[in-house]
Amino acid sequence: MADKPAFDLCVVIDDDADILLAARLLLRELFAEVVTTPSPAQAMEVIAARSPDAILLDANFVRGATDGREGFLWLGRILEKDPDAVVVLITAHGGVQIAVEAMKQGATDFVSKPWNNERLLATVRTAASLRSSRRATGVEKARAQAIAAPAGEIPLLGSSAAIRRVLALVDRAAPTEANVLITGENGTGKELVARALHRASRRADKVMLSVDLGAIAEPLIDSELFGHVKGSFTDARTDRIGRMQAADGGTLFLDEVGNLPLHLQPKLLTALEQRQITPVGANKPLPIDIRVVSATNLRPEQIEDPRQFRTDLLFRLNTVEIALPPLRERAEDVPLLLEHFLGFYARKYGKPARALPTSILAALSGYDWPGNVRALRHAAERAVILAEGDTYALSDFPLARAAPAIRIGAEAAPPAPAADPGLHLGRAEKQMIERALQKHAYNISTAAAELGLTRGSLYRRMEKHGL
Repeated sequence: MADKPAFDLCVVIDDDADILLAARLLLRELFAEVVTTPSPAQAMEVIAARSPDAILLDANFVRGATDGREGFLWLGRILEKDPDAVVVLITAHGGVQIAVEAMKQGATDFVSKPWNNERLLATVRTAASLRSSRRATGVEKARAQAIAAPAGEIPLLGSSAAIRRVLALVDRAAPTEANVLITGENGTGKELVARALHRASRRADKVMLSVDLGAIAEPLIDSELFGHVKGSFTDARTDRIGRMQAADGGTLFLDEVGNLPLHLQPKLLTALEQRQITPVGANKPLPIDIRVVSATNLRPEQIEDPRQFRTDLLFRLNTVEIALPPLRERAEDVPLLLEHFLGFYARKYGKPARALPTSILAALSGYDWPGNVRALRHAAERAVILAEGDTYALSDFPLARAAPAIRIGAEAAPPAPAADPGLHLGRAEKQMIERALQKHAYNISTAAAELGLTRGSLYRRMEKHGL
């Protein structure tokens, strides 16, 4: 059985029927489909609709023309329609000057007529691989833009002394190129601090790419970070750009960096020191220009344990360390956070604005919030959805099932008795997840391990149940 072609579509534009036939026969081993046409206008319709992997464009279409003017005209129109298109110019023998000028105007490469078949195949294969890399980079950058929440949706709010210290560190560290390590419990807002650092940095107009090392299976981390070349392992059917290369020029956010396996830590350290990476299976290193911001929920004694994290890598990552306080240590920020989230979700779901009685606000401010700001946000969303009447009630907030008691003054409100879960499978799953989260103080990694799930699977189930 013949191997599947490496690429999908190639478009060949030339006014010579013999050239079109030869190109179609030769290139079909590389492409699943080769579209040939003597009309650049018809080719533009295909290019606009299907974004081919490679385009071969003749330099001259008028009989007797040798200046390449028409080729330059259509090259410009192709790149205007698709700036990432790869165009290989077909020139007459000896048309080197035309080829050089075409490459200045955006062509990827050129071949001369009559061509050498091996030379043509190698040139077009390289061009199509470049197109694949550009697409991969575009996908990663689009994904990176998607992680940036709209301004005001999830801000780093607070006026407490603890949060003011954090904001002061962000202000001082952001304009520098120093690597930053953000520490703190789950839900304290480590990614928000990373975004704030990026927005205030000299790289603010570039991409910020996030990699959750706790959500990637260990065998895939090497490929995700550094990329791989075709054939480097069983499922490597094409070259793939890594996250570090995709973040070139911008900021790379390594979330849950404490989950990076020990055997990969030297490779990350080398990449950061030498400012270059080597994809899996490649021999040649690639230069990178990135700023690294990392985050971990590990306790100081854990991350400083050389059996878990290399000391030299830690020094490289924490030029500046920003420790985020848990919400229980900045209880004075709870009213401001509640005001923001209740207002945000009321607008999102088209619900009326409701008053929050002083006694309820005092109870919520006195709660330990084991899941920190993330748990408060989910509680506010639930309250907006379920509340009735003109004011919020304490029962609108999912706190009574949590292990820590709500403190009101010097007294503690005992948790409400758990309802009989019955035999409803979805309800039983939700309650089991809640118990695991509460037991481990909303440490997602630990809760997921006890439940026999990956972090990603647990996050999906939490979203499913509105947790």
